[in-house]
Amino acid sequence: MKRFGLIGFPLLESFSPPYFSHKFELLGLPYVYRTHPMETVDALRGFIDRQPDLSGLNVTLPHKQAVMAELDVLDATAEAVGAVNTIVIKRQPQLHLTGYNTDVIGFERSLRAFIGDARPAALVLGTGGAAKAVVFVLKQLGIRYQLVGRQAAAAVLGYSQVDPALLMGHPLVINTTPLGMPPAYGDLKPELPYEAIGAGHFLYDLVYQVEVTPFLAEGLARGARVKNGLEMLHLQADAAWELWQLTN
Repeated sequence: MKRFGLIGFPLLESFSPPYFSHKFELLGLPYVYRTHPMETVDALRGFIDRQPDLSGLNVTLPHKQAVMAELDVLDATAEAVGAVNTIVIKRQPQLHLTGYNTDVIGFERSLRAFIGDARPAALVLGTGGAAKAVVFVLKQLGIRYQLVGRQAAAAVLGYSQVDPALLMGHPLVINTTPLGMPPAYGDLKPELPYEAIGAGHFLYDLVYQVEVTPFLAEGLARGARVKNGLEMLHLQADAAWELWQLTN
């Protein structure tokens, strides 16, 4: 029986196990999907080697970048993005791990449905693995963007540097941070001058656990169009499943 799973830390309530379990049930497949909390990925290969039925893994925070060093091959998109969220496992003639980034597929399809033909300048909140996938898609679509992080750095603004004029000049605002994610961050939102947001803004939050995060609520209160990360999550999961089917 083939098994699939999710690695990350911590893993509390996750979308993936019920989603894939339901998919396997609908398809009549005797497959299993489990979560595997891992504080680090140093022992990943040994873990996989001891699980002979394990055929594929999803990767979530905080390992999307660190896991790359444990893999044998990176898909061209994953290498360009600099982050991996899906691993295909092959065992013949020996253990061979290939990394992919299906966040790119999920985000691009979801974003296109959200903004249509518009190409508004974007603020990307956060600088982690999810932000890398977002930036990759924005470049592909020809959308000008500015990164915002907790600390200012080269090509990254600190939140204190985001003034009303900057926010008005970037109608697309994308939150890639965990702010708004329950339980630990559920009441939090990025520190922005929300009074500068209006009906011309698009607020996209990669957080999917709640329909309206505090970040999105600020946009709704000011007439902005908003979208959470649930559709993206479904689309990236389906893309991962396609990879596992093609390679197993």
